[in-house]
Amino acid sequence: MSRLPLLLLFLVGLCFPLQAAAPAAEAAPAPALPQASLEQRMADIEAYMNNTARATDGVAQSKVAGPGPGHSAWMMTSAALVLFMTLPGLALFYGGLVRRKNVLSVLAQCLGLSGIVTILWWACGYSLAFSRGNGWIGGLDFAFLQGVGTAPNGDYSNWISHSLFMVYQLMFAIITPALTVGAIAERMKFKSIIVFSVLWMFVVYFPAAHWVWGAGGWMNGLTNAGASIQAIDFAGGIVVHMTSGWSALVLCILLGKRRGHGREPMPPHSLVLCMTGTGMLWAGWYGFNAGSALAADGVAVNAFVTTTLSAAAGCFSWPALEYWLRGKPSVLGFCSGAVAGLATITPAAGFVSPGTAIFIGLVAGAATFVACNYLKMKFKYDDSLDTFGVHAVGGTIGTIFAGVFATASANPGLAGSPLAALVGNGLWLEQLKAGLVVLAWSVVATIVLAKVTGWLTGGLRVDEESEEGGLDINEHGEEGYFLD
Repeated sequence: MSRLPLLLLFLVGLCFPLQAAAPAAEAAPAPALPQASLEQRMADIEAYMNNTARATDGVAQSKVAGPGPGHSAWMMTSAALVLFMTLPGLALFYGGLVRRKNVLSVLAQCLGLSGIVTILWWACGYSLAFSRGNGWIGGLDFAFLQGVGTAPNGDYSNWISHSLFMVYQLMFAIITPALTVGAIAERMKFKSIIVFSVLWMFVVYFPAAHWVWGAGGWMNGLTNAGASIQAIDFAGGIVVHMTSGWSALVLCILLGKRRGHGREPMPPHSLVLCMTGTGMLWAGWYGFNAGSALAADGVAVNAFVTTTLSAAAGCFSWPALEYWLRGKPSVLGFCSGAVAGLATITPAAGFVSPGTAIFIGLVAGAATFVACNYLKMKFKYDDSLDTFGVHAVGGTIGTIFAGVFATASANPGLAGSPLAALVGNGLWLEQLKAGLVVLAWSVVATIVLAKVTGWLTGGLRVDEESEEGGLDINEHGEEGYFLD
């Protein structure tokens, strides 16, 4: 009997409560609130402009009780931009870096994960990450999106719909497991990637998202005064880049090197596709970082600026090192440096000044250049497309730098947060703690889940014949190019 039905039953058990809840007693209707005064109505408009809570909340009937149109428009755009990062940005970036015989396999992996992660998010993933449960994991209050409507959820935003926040966060959930594809490209079974990623979402991503971003999360220093670790992560340095990057390193080591790695050349088959994907990633990253302000406000503008500057600095420093050491700056170096600058600024984008962003980008380009060109060579692991070298290294550096350089002048919200006393006074240590916890959790979980996945799918890796012939034709029955 195939083990996959057992896996499906396990997942259904996670998504559905084991016992039907008793019908709730019908609540007494809330007393009607008085009509808002002119002063209260004006205060609500000011709250909308300043992205603060309505003055009429619980006091009077608001005339602007729903989501704010300007903030909603920006967040819908941002959600689309983050999806654009995966489809087609990351798919083309990775697709151009593999050999011609494996280009479709990367596209299939990105598309397959986009579909299955969305279904998981609808069923229970969003609820486990963002509903109120305990410090470690959310509950099932929002399972199947029950109660997730057009009204704002005050735990996360005053002026965008709860359903819009849910969709925006879905796009982060989609791209995170897709990033790991780069480390194990050209040799892992498609079904093994899907099964591993599904398990990984439950064990790593959903918990980490709740720890750092969820209401009551035990590392959510911005809104949880009782957080054991008071960390900040503006747009996913911890939740996205560290989880995927460190897991990718472990997975590629467990999987082993590509056949012929180190003995035969394996150059990218199309740097044109890689460059195209890089441009799409850069453009989409504005939704990723500036969108994480959850409003069209000054914090979003600052994140937009810092994202641009860090990406540009990384795009400069990586090829500058190539030019200095090898005499030629490569297109791949420009692409890799830009993505490194983007990944490294992510946790800090809404917390630091433009000048700091330049510094972070320069460090990002140099550090990831060393990781991808020297660290990988020294330890002889086959991180095919440098997921670890760029995302884990960049995300870890950016996480610590967010604690070092965060300032209330860049983000006034820090001044009123539970960790206000730590800003400029030891916040980096909280960042280090959070990073170490997520690193350790991601590594251990990946080791266990890889073993489970191998048992369920009859091994993680394709056979020698399939690897030599290419994953496109052997795993998908198609070819990316038909050449005369």
